[in-house]
Amino acid sequence: MSERFPTVGVIGAGQLARMMVAPAVALGVKLHLFALSSEDSGAQICSHTVGDYTDLTALKEFAFNCDVITFEHELVPLSVIKGLESAGIRVYPPSSAFIYSQDKEKMREKLSAYPSPLWKVVTSTDSIDRYPLIAKAISGGYDGRGVWKINSQDELAQLLKSVPRLLIEELISFDCEIAVMVARSPHGQATSWSATQTVQEDGICTLTISPAQEISEELSTKAQKLALDIAQELGVVGVMAVEMFVKGEHLYINEVAMRPHNSGHWTIDGSRTNQFEQHLRAILDLPLGDPSMTHEFAVMGNILGGEKFDMYRPYLHLMARNPDLKFHQYMKEVRPGRKIGHVTAAGSNLLQLREDVQHACDYMSGVIDE
Repeated sequence: MSERFPTVGVIGAGQLARMMVAPAVALGVKLHLFALSSEDSGAQICSHTVGDYTDLTALKEFAFNCDVITFEHELVPLSVIKGLESAGIRVYPPSSAFIYSQDKEKMREKLSAYPSPLWKVVTSTDSIDRYPLIAKAISGGYDGRGVWKINSQDELAQLLKSVPRLLIEELISFDCEIAVMVARSPHGQATSWSATQTVQEDGICTLTISPAQEISEELSTKAQKLALDIAQELGVVGVMAVEMFVKGEHLYINEVAMRPHNSGHWTIDGSRTNQFEQHLRAILDLPLGDPSMTHEFAVMGNILGGEKFDMYRPYLHLMARNPDLKFHQYMKEVRPGRKIGHVTAAGSNLLQLREDVQHACDYMSGVIDE
């Protein structure tokens, strides 16, 4: 890298790119986004190029003006990523790692030595004799999309008509779900944030609690070690989320995401180094920051689109009610069930934090009006 401050190119311009802007400004790093539209969440506040992320020629032209390329979603075709690398462009995470966040079958194969649900890939119902089970699209799924609970052979047969090849996993009757965020640099320095408990509704994360409360300290430490080991195993560069099921004192790897992640949004207001700054440090091979928490607890709630479209007016009520709340608006079109922002509260009274965050999310989504 030259001695001038670098330019980081981000493929994707959604809310994750938007939240990368503030730490980039603080670090003196220029951020340039490759957006589908100038109306994208991140493109509204950052320099960007509009184009198709499946167009290798357009991406090469974009990338040649950057020092390093990274991603804010997993949808870029692997062939395109390899094409950038073949042109001598530095891409993090590299294609050799990124494939495991795009292809669930390859991820399960690679992590076969790690605790996971029993799984197989099927094209028919012939080898399945136990229901219910979980069926997943091998690629392209997120936020509950591409994941189905299947209760019978008829349901599986029907699904196979539209998705002819599926990853089938045993249904884990888990006690809770957690996520561990880790960061890893090219020369192997790695850090981990506290394990975070995630609360899901209809496959969408609605609330996170850090540190996770329904697991022992020993299990939390084990989860962090697992995530760090997986980052090394996969050769990740940047930030990665490892989602896990918890049943008793057992952990099961559910998913991995090689980018800043919803379960790490609490770090913006509850950690000494948030996930977006750490991602920039990691891909630029800078020394990683301190991931420790700044408060005893941090609670983050996702604001989901509902009947209410005015997201600014509720501030008057919510900020007066609780001045400690931290708001993050993504400036996306409001649609039912869509993540349009999040709110965080950090402190020492977990019960109050949860109540304040849940109230704010419900008020902004229009679930309650007081």
